[in-house]
Amino acid sequence: MDNGEHNGNGVAAPACGTTPVPEGAIQEICEKYGSDKHRMLDILREVQDRYRCIAPTTMDRIASHTGLTRIEVEGVASFYSFLSLAPKGRITIRLCDDIVDRYCGLEDVTKAFEEVLGIQVGQTSGDGAFSLEHTPCIGMCDQAPAAMINDVVLTSLTPESARSAAEALKAGQIPEHLISERFSSLSHHERATRMVDNNVRHAGEVLLGPVPEEAGLSKAASITAAQIISAVEESGLRGCGGAGFTTGRKWRFAAAERSEKSFVICNADEGEPGTFKDRVLLTERPHLLFEGMTIAARAVGAREGILYLRGEYVYLREHLEQVLEERRRRGLLGREILGTRRFDFDIRIQMGAGAYICGEEGALISSCEGLPGEPKTRPPFPVNRGYLGYPTVVNNVETFCHAARILDKGAKWFHDMGTEGSHGTKLFSVCGDCLNPGIYELPYGHSVWELLEMVGGQDAAAVQVGGPSGTMIARDSFHRNLTFDDLATGGAIIVFNGQRNILEIVDYYMSFFVHESCGYCTPCRVGNVFLQKAIQKFRKGQANPEDIDYLKDLSGTIIETSRCGLGMTSPNPVLSTLQNFPLVYSAMTKPSKDGIRDTFDIQSAIDGARKIAKRRSYIFDKDFTQ
Repeated sequence: MDNGEHNGNGVAAPACGTTPVPEGAIQEICEKYGSDKHRMLDILREVQDRYRCIAPTTMDRIASHTGLTRIEVEGVASFYSFLSLAPKGRITIRLCDDIVDRYCGLEDVTKAFEEVLGIQVGQTSGDGAFSLEHTPCIGMCDQAPAAMINDVVLTSLTPESARSAAEALKAGQIPEHLISERFSSLSHHERATRMVDNNVRHAGEVLLGPVPEEAGLSKAASITAAQIISAVEESGLRGCGGAGFTTGRKWRFAAAERSEKSFVICNADEGEPGTFKDRVLLTERPHLLFEGMTIAARAVGAREGILYLRGEYVYLREHLEQVLEERRRRGLLGREILGTRRFDFDIRIQMGAGAYICGEEGALISSCEGLPGEPKTRPPFPVNRGYLGYPTVVNNVETFCHAARILDKGAKWFHDMGTEGSHGTKLFSVCGDCLNPGIYELPYGHSVWELLEMVGGQDAAAVQVGGPSGTMIARDSFHRNLTFDDLATGGAIIVFNGQRNILEIVDYYMSFFVHESCGYCTPCRVGNVFLQKAIQKFRKGQANPEDIDYLKDLSGTIIETSRCGLGMTSPNPVLSTLQNFPLVYSAMTKPSKDGIRDTFDIQSAIDGARKIAKRRSYIFDKDFTQ
């Protein structure tokens, strides 16, 4: 029986928990990252990849090499879902458990893997060969059901293709050969596109149409930082990740800070279920992204940049590293970019490790610093004191790409597209019950109904705009426009037909938020558990009319008292469906008994939250009382 994991050279590495990990190997990994505690996530990811888990003795050694305590190392190792303190299989199969995947046949796909591998979801085979897991959205909702098999992505799975893949793996085939027997000879870009279809359905004028090479960067190198910021401000560009803050103002605030260092970070952690637009830009427009980051660096005086790439997009890492290396060779990164004095800038990739909360910029910065991905208290804001305490600009992939095009074509060109207050184009990630799921680049201002006609979703009964943290609307609202001032969205558009159960969808989204809460603050950690339990009462037909008021009151409390954006938006699936689908709730209620509403078991709810947050809640409750 082979208890080792084969590394890239075909040599069996010791399995975590069976054979001690050599001290020299841990030292080598730590030294690769300068034994820098701020690179803790990189260190732990490499240990996980090599040895399939992070054992207690390994954490002790890492702590010694990085000058931390064992508790600090374990705090990081236990936070991220792609890191494990217990041994995983040599091949870990993560089946995407998003609501869209469920409606596309996930249950039958799961059964096929379970039957062939002889294990259930959540188990590892006795020989250490396979682990089978469910995982939240991996950014493939346009080609669901999907799965990650180690670093390989399989899409559009059927029970037949799942069974075939499982049998091949069990027979000894490596995951890469599920994509192509010639996988090793393919370019990094070819590997990515063999695994995942871009599904670009409509290419707009700004991002997905023809884009000249480095035109924006050449312009930026010839003008002052102040002129760059003014151009971005005048264009009307707003952050494309959902919040919509004016990009030029953010850059101006960062540039105004007096500091020996500043940083530019790209948030490529698009973990919102139903969102996959950045995946396409990372695949097809990586040069445009890095160009935009470099322009931002010139604007704010940054010399270092970080691309925070979600762990689910690990299949794109080699492709992006190759692009970065090419840009260094061409003088587009490094010292004196394009021959311009005092224009030095470079970018490194920071891999995430499976944590939705890291899409929030404070949590993302914490993760880059080698900490658990927990949000930071504001103020100060990142532009004042961000990564390692220095001024930091954080924008998402789409925003940086837009910035590069604005410097090329001019502020007026961009400003004239879209509508007042919502300028330029927007990438919409469309999935669910429609004929043509995929990416649509459109000017702001289209109505939901117009978009549904384009995607073949005319029989929609409900549309989730902006993912779970956004708004679910009914047919009587399809006339509304996709703009910042009407229906704002980071990009996700999820279509549901009339056969879908609204309360089932809300229940799923609440389970997602309960699972992804970082656990830091009580309102989010416990309140969302209560919300989900209340929704489950409605689904069972056990709710009273008073429970509707309870849902509204509890949602308001969570929104008002949560520390970060996750808690502030997590009740949205409940609130938007209460508003737009009131009959769904009223149809599932029954009269109260003597006017008394059933109560919830608070201790049971807290215990569930403790397990999900992987922490004892009393630790945080104690912190709040000091």
